[in-house]
Amino acid sequence: MSKIPTYSKSYWTEYIDRKEAHSYPQAVKDNETEIVIIGAGIVGVLSAYELAKRGRKVILLEADRILYGTTGHTTAKITAQHGLFYDELIRKSGEEAAKLYYKANMDGLNYIRQVIKEENIDCDFSEQTAYTYAVTDEYDEKIKAEFKAYEKLGIDGELLSELPLPFQIKSAVSMNGQAQFHPLKLLSNLLVSFEQLGGAIYEQSPVKDIEEDDSGLHAILKNGHRISGQKIIIATHYPFYDMLGLYFSRLHPMRSYIVAATVEEEIPDGMYISADQPTRSLRYTDYDGRKLLLIGGESHKTGQSEDELSCYNALESFTKDYFTVDDFPYRWSAQDLVTLDKLPYIGQYSSSKENLFIATGFGKWGMSNGAVASMLLCDLATDQENPYEELFSPSRSETNLQSASTFVKENANVAKELIKGKISPDDVDPNDLKPNEGGHIKFKGKRAGAYRDENGSLCILDTTCTHMGCEVNWNSGERSWDCPCHGSRFDTNGEVLEGPAVDPLKKLN
Repeated sequence: MSKIPTYSKSYWTEYIDRKEAHSYPQAVKDNETEIVIIGAGIVGVLSAYELAKRGRKVILLEADRILYGTTGHTTAKITAQHGLFYDELIRKSGEEAAKLYYKANMDGLNYIRQVIKEENIDCDFSEQTAYTYAVTDEYDEKIKAEFKAYEKLGIDGELLSELPLPFQIKSAVSMNGQAQFHPLKLLSNLLVSFEQLGGAIYEQSPVKDIEEDDSGLHAILKNGHRISGQKIIIATHYPFYDMLGLYFSRLHPMRSYIVAATVEEEIPDGMYISADQPTRSLRYTDYDGRKLLLIGGESHKTGQSEDELSCYNALESFTKDYFTVDDFPYRWSAQDLVTLDKLPYIGQYSSSKENLFIATGFGKWGMSNGAVASMLLCDLATDQENPYEELFSPSRSETNLQSASTFVKENANVAKELIKGKISPDDVDPNDLKPNEGGHIKFKGKRAGAYRDENGSLCILDTTCTHMGCEVNWNSGERSWDCPCHGSRFDTNGEVLEGPAVDPLKKLN
């Protein structure tokens, strides 16, 4: 009987491993350019490429290895269909905003299509129809309301009563003309083009702060060097720089999971996502001459699951319930950020920082929104107008009742987790930890975190998050320490995997 892999591994990032992709130098001296981009995921790479095409001098910085971040752990759907979204958006923000959001995401999709064609890149891009489906009466009604929203907005789609899936549905709404691709095949090729256009790339070069003076903006690296520019784009997923606290209270991090399976049945074309909870997402990708089925879902707030491995197990069970599985060659998870009103924050960092730009909060739809972000940021950084500037402005008003309620609820949740982490009694005896297991222990009278590696050695860490002091929790699915407050993640040695934290956890042994 096929089982999911013992360790997490993304199908997308394995391409980079197999390719033995070009490694990039670290930034080990001060440097100066026109525009500095921090973060080399889809937003950072597309922005760097586009700005270089426009004749700008650009330096691209990445804290870790290039292309091993969030973009390498996606479902890689490029679509303007974001589950049940448009009916809610019309009710919350009006038809005009909903039309703009749809058009923006279609522009993002078409921009990716255009770049692929211009650069002649083989990245498994294929046009697909996207479907959101319901299997219960409750969500059947919501699907019908969503289709009415499509009709109001002129979205090309249909209301359906069946799909080519191995289970019955109540209804589905389709959106035509969407797409899927291999994101790292695209971005790795664009990095080559970016360098040919004169761009510079530095990896394993984490930035810890941003300073400003009369000469411009300066990205301050953890090694003490500075990369200076007239303008800086923060494309780090969660913004590490939050001088005024503008973002920590307005974003909440979510984790979701994917298992990849080879199955005996023919996998249908199309990209599917359930309206019902827990979410189930289905699509295929090409894999050694056959189709690989990607099934995703099981979202939860980062650091707040009792057992992350059980999320993978639930997806494994779902796959086996409906398909004859030959193998599960991959499993991986991703982190997503959700804003108060569910629209991304893209644009000027704040009204007082006119040369500092940011993109964050894509709410699980980072491929289309990431492309939108790159187009918008490039226009702002080159003083051009963009029709989506107001819609996505980080300084926009979010004063509607739903956003206010979300603000109160999410920040109350942060406060609860902060207190809970200090008093939680779930400590384990370190002698009970098996190889590759971790958990909270008592160490010299204080709470700490311990992980026992494959060789039996124990690494003990101070589990106080270096961002804002919450207690991190053990993630059994990824073997990491995850913060339940703002989503920072650390590896078993305490090194930062994901921000907003920039400093590692303290080692205690």
